[in-house]
Amino acid sequence: MIYEFEISKRLIGLNEYTNTNRYNKYAGAKLKKDEQEYIKYCILQQLGKIKIEKPVIGEFTWIEENKKRDLDNICFAKKFILDSLVELGILKDDNRKIVNGFVDKFEYSNKSKVIVKLIEKE
Repeated sequence: MIYEFEISKRLIGLNEYTNTNRYNKYAGAKLKKDEQEYIKYCILQQLGKIKIEKPVIGEFTWIEENKKRDLDNICFAKKFILDSLVELGILKDDNRKIVNGFVDKFEYSNKSKVIVKLIEKE
């Protein structure tokens, strides 16, 4: 089975997160919390409160408005996505037994967003 949802905004990158934490650790924690609240909202709107019991492969399609950010800086946000899935109880954990791998794809369009597919392993 494949579970798919979309996050309809540009998520923060590693550089932004690191700089915020250097400025103030509480600001960094708030930034992570705010980002995850939006991600959880998107997940619940599209998937509801499902539970995925089998291990998955995560496929992330990062759609950016321009090519200014480094690819590794962009896909850092998968940490927030996976943590949100665990917090919602959709995934039991984000360890290697549950999340067996990732695929990152990068595209460009006039609006940034992230498309996430969780592909169950049989």
